[in-house]
Amino acid sequence: MAKDFVYFDLETQRSAGDVGGWDKKCDMGMSIGVTYSTALGEYRIFGEDTVDALIDQLRRADLVIGYNHINFDYQVLMGYTCLDLPSQVRSLDLCVSLEEATNHRPKLEHIAAASLGQGKTAEGIQAIKWWREGKVMEIARYCAFDVKVTKLVHEFGATHGCVRYLDSGGHERVAAVTWPDASA
Repeated sequence: MAKDFVYFDLETQRSAGDVGGWDKKCDMGMSIGVTYSTALGEYRIFGEDTVDALIDQLRRADLVIGYNHINFDYQVLMGYTCLDLPSQVRSLDLCVSLEEATNHRPKLEHIAAASLGQGKTAEGIQAIKWWREGKVMEIARYCAFDVKVTKLVHEFGATHGCVRYLDSGGHERVAAVTWPDASA
């Protein structure tokens, strides 16, 4: 039976400034969450009214893969549950892995651009603006694209044993990674 790797990202309703600081991520509120399941072969979009189904999918996954999702996305979701998601969900945080490999924290945008030749479509702060404007479909498209980019970066690293990234000076670098292959 194939493993279910679930790629995940979410966007928030409020910024750190809106809630009184980065230590209050659980108060930011989820606007949209998106997953891609390798077992189902499909994307799923979750709103705040279906956050329990999102948490359930993450808990059932063989591995949840995201970018800074342990220290950010899970913290936001913990505003909706009593579960300690970082300790109860099997996770591979590509951000944490790359920070350990490079001694710096490359942006997903810089990894995608160097490894895949494509970047992201917007920034998280834009998603908050869309939320305030009621543009939920824009948030869903943006978040789904981030999940796709995360999936492609993971697949690239799992296949090649490394990813390329741009360092703070804009120079292309290579980071060795040992990420599990979703197709194995």
